[in-house]
Amino acid sequence: MPNSAMRRFSALFHVDSFLGSGWGKDQNMASESESRVRPKRFAFISSNFTWGGSEELWSLTAAALAREGHRVTAYKNRLKPHEGNVDELRGMGVRLIELARFPFLPNALFSAIFWISPPLSVAWQALRLHLSLRLRKRPDLVIISQGGNHDAFLLAGICRRLGHPFVLISQKATDLYWPRDNWLKEVRAIYAEAIHAFFVSEHNHRLTEEQIGCRIERASVTRNPFMVPWTKRRDWPGEENGLRLACVGRLYPKEKGQDMLLRVLASAKWRGRPLSVTFFGSGEQQEALQAMAAYHGLSSVRFGGYAENVAAIWDDHHGLVLPTRAEGLPLVLVEAMMSGRVAIVTDVAGNREVLEDERTGFIADAPSEQAIDDALERAWARRAEWRAIGDTAADRIRTLVPADPARTLAAELVAIAERIGRSGGEIGH
Repeated sequence: MPNSAMRRFSALFHVDSFLGSGWGKDQNMASESESRVRPKRFAFISSNFTWGGSEELWSLTAAALAREGHRVTAYKNRLKPHEGNVDELRGMGVRLIELARFPFLPNALFSAIFWISPPLSVAWQALRLHLSLRLRKRPDLVIISQGGNHDAFLLAGICRRLGHPFVLISQKATDLYWPRDNWLKEVRAIYAEAIHAFFVSEHNHRLTEEQIGCRIERASVTRNPFMVPWTKRRDWPGEENGLRLACVGRLYPKEKGQDMLLRVLASAKWRGRPLSVTFFGSGEQQEALQAMAAYHGLSSVRFGGYAENVAAIWDDHHGLVLPTRAEGLPLVLVEAMMSGRVAIVTDVAGNREVLEDERTGFIADAPSEQAIDDALERAWARRAEWRAIGDTAADRIRTLVPADPARTLAAELVAIAERIGRSGGEIGH
């Protein structure tokens, strides 16, 4: 399908036509009719180099579609054994294709090539994707998952040039990362020709429009899957040994801001209070952050490593502190609220869209040490109310997030694919 035809085709799928005020009804109809429609062909493409929280949405959605009998293929640069739900996907018949692989070349050597010459590695992955999509049966819909809001523009560009209908999932938009000027034309083109763009927060949608300098009309907010029970928990950790906050996330201060929190905790005021913080996660600055905590002599800080069981964090922690500089909508915030724990976060990305300051948590006005200290101080002054605030937050978040976000997105994708088929476009076989 030529690009001009794709643009006309995309116009049929304006957000108001199928994700506007009547979308709830359409979603239910899509869910009920999934078993009646012919199996669709879906192709997922992830632009992320590691498997983190942003991989959960596309991979669990792929599993939901495969469970419904649809044919699913997934492309990712590197797939490690037993990573995420890779084993489950393989067991369900999902075809998984590694893009960062060269026949007969050991993975370690290909990784070395990537570090020596990233453009060469990216070019090879783009070529593999192009050939695979061109030689396989045309998918009814391609779903491109980005860790940011423009990092998959080369991969999406391949779909655009092949005339494959595609949607975009953007997991993060931040002032820290802007598309380069020489990328702008292509980034604008993929948003203009995407059937739909899914963002994890309204903030990310607006910021992306500002960064590329044009409106993205066919767009809506989707939610990430959470790793805690939907059933509301009623427990509360004991307080006899003080209050305990968890800071959960990749140990990467450029985005996650753990350095600012450590400086705040190093002040005499916080040293003298019965409050401790556990940093959960792993990352490229783990040793550096541990060294920083030791440098400041912070006996109230410990590092808990990567938590496989997220729900268990909230067995003995009273709240979440999130000093982040860049986010989409933090999954850990949703999970803390779902678990009935108080949250203290910075005013970045979609945090304020789900958290109400002083009512369901506490919001620092900016990702700065002064603002974080102020939010912590306000929270500390109301520490006797933390359990009640967490309980209110648990009720509130359940009105904003569906019980099964992956299945919800899967139903939306089926509905989009059905509308594509009814539009008369020659999509799929």
